[in-house]
Amino acid sequence: MPWLKTALMMTCIVLSACETTPNLYYWGSYERLLYDMYNKPGAATAELQIDELSTDIEKAENSGQKVAPGIHAHLGLMYAAVGNMPAAEAAFSNEKRLYPESATLLDGMLQRAYDARKTQGAAR
Repeated sequence: MPWLKTALMMTCIVLSACETTPNLYYWGSYERLLYDMYNKPGAATAELQIDELSTDIEKAENSGQKVAPGIHAHLGLMYAAVGNMPAAEAAFSNEKRLYPESATLLDGMLQRAYDARKTQGAAR
């Protein structure tokens, strides 16, 4: 079975080459926060996510890495969740500046956040 040894060796070579490829973006704790938010209710509060995502963005900028797509947008959602609309707008603007293709989605999200605030205010 020499072909099996050759196939295993080629697989190892290909996989080891993939390991050395540098990351295009800095993800930080983003993926873990998303997982916790959806799978462990209460484990990733909006305040915790704001703190961790802000730290991740700072780390990426200090190391010269690109912030991954969606991080600023998610940060904006968390700011909107705690009622800090100016910070939410700033985070969405940063996402649109870095990833202009997201502008339509983010504008709609921001509008829905403002509409939800108006509805909550009218209900009181």
